[in-house]
Amino acid sequence: MFSNLAFGIFKESIVNYHIKDDVNQPFNNPYPKDEINHLLYRKNWIDTVQWHYEDIIRDPDIDPVKALELKRKIDASNQDRTDLVEYIDSYFLNKYRKVQIRPNARLNTESPAWAIDRLSILALKIYHMQEEAERLDASPEHIKKCSDKLKVLLEQKEDLSSAIDQLLSDIEKGAIFMKTYKQMKMYNDEELNPVLRGQK
Repeated sequence: MFSNLAFGIFKESIVNYHIKDDVNQPFNNPYPKDEINHLLYRKNWIDTVQWHYEDIIRDPDIDPVKALELKRKIDASNQDRTDLVEYIDSYFLNKYRKVQIRPNARLNTESPAWAIDRLSILALKIYHMQEEAERLDASPEHIKKCSDKLKVLLEQKEDLSSAIDQLLSDIEKGAIFMKTYKQMKMYNDEELNPVLRGQK
């Protein structure tokens, strides 16, 4: 199942990131560029780095200059994340390009890649919640609360994985057709962001 493949790669990326646990560490993709695994690994690495950006920027004592610098890194990361989602959808569009669409085929509310994006974020939530549930210095109440949350996240992972695999199966059978839109990120565009436009 594709969801198992994706989640396994997401876990690999998260574990590899935490070897150094540094947002500034170099990125090395172990998969060939022409494989979907390459895109999945890259996608989760972006999500993992951004997860830690978000932790850092919430430090109440962060230097304002560093906070602004980090905010711009988060904006750039969001753009990279969106680009990777579009690349993953392009992979599926190409894979299923010869599928005969049924006359009564329906359109799904989200593309496969956006569902996979949610699975990548869920993998991060599971990893960090498990860390919290296994902390040796935490109170029993904290451990219990995090363990209960972890159970919910694991259930969510099973449901989302099943939904992704069903979506791909329906696309492959022509019961659902894919339709993608290029994401219109306006805040980075000098023509669409009035603040940036005013600086030209």
